[in-house]
Amino acid sequence: MLTIKCARCKAKLFKYQKIGSGHVLKCHKSRMKRVHQLEKNSQMYLCTCGSIIGKDEGSHIKMIRTAFTYTGTKE
Repeated sequence: MLTIKCARCKAKLFKYQKIGSGHVLKCHKSRMKRVHQLEKNSQMYLCTCGSIIGKDEGSHIKMIRTAFTYTGTKE
């Protein structure tokens, strides 16, 4: 389980169940377990500090690589 955090303010955004050992490029909405401080503004997902985290692509979020950090283990 990964904890996704904002790279700018270090606030916890959500917990994510990552399957596989690859990079976190897409986050499937069905694998998001607990949402902390993630806001949706039209087609973009934002942190409460205003930083853009990713773009809504329907069933998943296309993440901006430099906008977030993560801790935890991948399955």
